[in-house]
Order: sequence, then C-alpha cells, then structure tokens
Amino acid sequence: MPRRLRDHEERKAIARTNDEPRVNSQIRAQRVRLVAQNGQQIGITSIAEALERAYNLGLDLVEVADQSNPPVCRIMDYGKFKYDAAQRAKESRKKSSVVSVKEMKYRPKIGKEDFDTKTRRVIKFLEEGHKVKVTVMFRGREMQYPKLGEDILQKIEVETEHAGRVEFHPRRDGRNLVMVLAPYPKGKRPKSKKPAAEA
Repeated sequence: MPRRLRDHEERKAIARTNDEPRVNSQIRAQRVRLVAQNGQQIGITSIAEALERAYNLGLDLVEVADQSNPPVCRIMDYGKFKYDAAQRAKESRKKSSVVSVKEMKYRPKIGKEDFDTKTRRVIKFLEEGHKVKVTVMFRGREMQYPKLGEDILQKIEVETEHAGRVEFHPRRDGRNLVMVLAPYPKGKRPKSKKPAAEA
C-alpha cells in the first residue's frame, strides 16, 4: 500500500463496533464490488484500487454488504453518514415518546382527603404524559356494592377530564373495578376545562 494511502488510513481510522460496517483498512476482502459516492456502479476492483479511489476523493471506503461475494463497498464521507444517521435516530426518538402506565388504587369507602390526594396524583401523571390505570379494590362484603366503585370512577373521570380522557371504560377485573385514563395528544387538550382540585 502506498505511503500516502497508509497515512490517510491512519488519519481516517474509525473505531468499529459490532453493528458498524468495516471502513477503509478494516475491510478484509481482496476484491470488492465498488459503488461510487453518487450511487453509480463501478464494478469489481481490487481493494487497493478502491481505497486509492476513495483517498483521491478525500472520502472513505465503506463495506455496505459484507455477505455478498465479493462484498459491496461504497465511497462516501463516513463521518457525515454517521452524523446524519444519529440525527435521524434522535428525531425518531423525539417523535416516538414512550408512554408508561402508572397505577392508582382506591377503596370503595375512601375518605375525601385521600380521594383528593390520589386524584391530584392521577392528574399529575396525566400531565406528565403517562397513562393511568385506576383500580377500585373490593374486599369481602364490599363486593355486594359495585355501585360504590362505579361512582368513584365516574367522579375521577369528571375530576381529571381537563388532563386526560377515558381510554378503557370501567370493567371488572377479578375483585377489582378498573378504568384506564390516557393523556390528551399534544395540542388536543380542551381549553375550557379547569382542574377541580388544586395541589
């Protein structure tokens, strides 16, 4: 390998992790199917010739299909390619925000203060963008009075309507009554509704 090409390889060496392609001197094949930076097929060449072409353009030789025989290599600015890929991934993460599900448990005979405290927490979770699973837990003879649980869930729905909407209406889950609230999508929150309870 010519000295200037070897120097170029040392300057352009990029650490390779398992999910990254081989670049420049990391490419092991003796012959490669070469693709120019504009996507034009150049054909099968020796690795030395492919590296020389990339060097003359001030670009990198990147192995894009190592399973092919011979492997496919493309001339490109690998640093810019990685930067653009990182930016696209960052944008994608921004758009696909992860929504977690919080849970708040109530009892059929809950006191007003406890109800208000728990409901304020539900509102806070919704405002933070979380879904909330609201569970009313019945014990023993309380099972004979499902209306108590239904009334609690209906009251929670009213108290939290400014922060979220009902995604799954109340339904039985064993000895419990369960309802799922979800935050409004961004920009879709009703403007006229105000919180019933202040923190």
